[in-house]
Amino acid sequence: MNPSSNRPPRHAPILLVPYMWIGDFVRCHSVTRLLRARDPNRPVDVLSTTLCAPLADYMPGVRKAVVEDLPRQRLGLRQHHELATRLRAERYGQVLVMPRTWKSALAPMLAGIPLRTGFLGELRFGLLNDIRFGERKLPRMIDRCGALALSKDEDVPRDWPRPELNVPLADALAWRARLGLPDDGRPVVALAPGAVGPSKRWPSASYAELARALTRDGASVWVLGSPGEAAFAAEIVAAAGPAARDLTSPDLRNAILAFKLASACVSNDSGLEHVAAAIGTPTIGIFGPTSPWHWAPLNPLAAVVETATELPCRPCHKPICRLGHHRCMRDIAPTQVLSAVQHALSRRGAAP
Repeated sequence: MNPSSNRPPRHAPILLVPYMWIGDFVRCHSVTRLLRARDPNRPVDVLSTTLCAPLADYMPGVRKAVVEDLPRQRLGLRQHHELATRLRAERYGQVLVMPRTWKSALAPMLAGIPLRTGFLGELRFGLLNDIRFGERKLPRMIDRCGALALSKDEDVPRDWPRPELNVPLADALAWRARLGLPDDGRPVVALAPGAVGPSKRWPSASYAELARALTRDGASVWVLGSPGEAAFAAEIVAAAGPAARDLTSPDLRNAILAFKLASACVSNDSGLEHVAAAIGTPTIGIFGPTSPWHWAPLNPLAAVVETATELPCRPCHKPICRLGHHRCMRDIAPTQVLSAVQHALSRRGAAP
């Protein structure tokens, strides 16, 4: 089908189908900003999981999140039909399907969205009618996602609009009061020790040593993450003492509001790193097996911490160290990260 013969009305709403990992969801806000800059009158909605939905509340230019938890391990045809019914009611003119999977394009096709744009991926002939090629020539995730918002003859820009999460301070202060977190003038350092795959996690013992040094120097430490990080949080809090709190939660909004109040954040290469950076919290990113150029947030980090040890296995992007030594993370000393945090706090005027 020729997409030019099926053009929707100019200002018909557009739907983004982003990757549903937290970091990629944040990264794709750059696409929303690009679309709104080009056509301020065109509403932009985002398909979301329940997990990622709180992020959309703080993304300028996003009209709303369409929340649907589609099954991951099976097709779930009934759920796709139900989602298609919801999408059809919105009268979208175009959808940008960023994941490469066949089923990510199914509901938009069933909904009859006139212009369905995406890379060929899993041979999605028929599901998409504005198929793009050359995905593997684009080096970064943002280049691949953002290219779908451009015409086919446009070059991918060197710089994209940066993601933004605008969190009202009043909301964060009310959250702090509800949880009974003291506002005693101590700077807060948020720690995000989780990551997808063990290889991207700085050892919990190293986080614990860092937290102990921070609280000793007069900072409060908040440990953030999902319930899957509760064991890490318990170890860190036990080492750091009463000035440290375990704030892990199944609700991502908990971390969003915490980052708004934090004076600095230390995070592995994970989704929460992207959240903190998009909020504007000075963020120290710890990178072991992964490449910061490919995977760091588009927002500037306060510091990127990597091992000084020359390792021929880096980068490897494997979820588990294939050599077993995990030196890319183990060789990063807590004092190295502490120095980066102290520098970030001093620049913000929040040093203990």
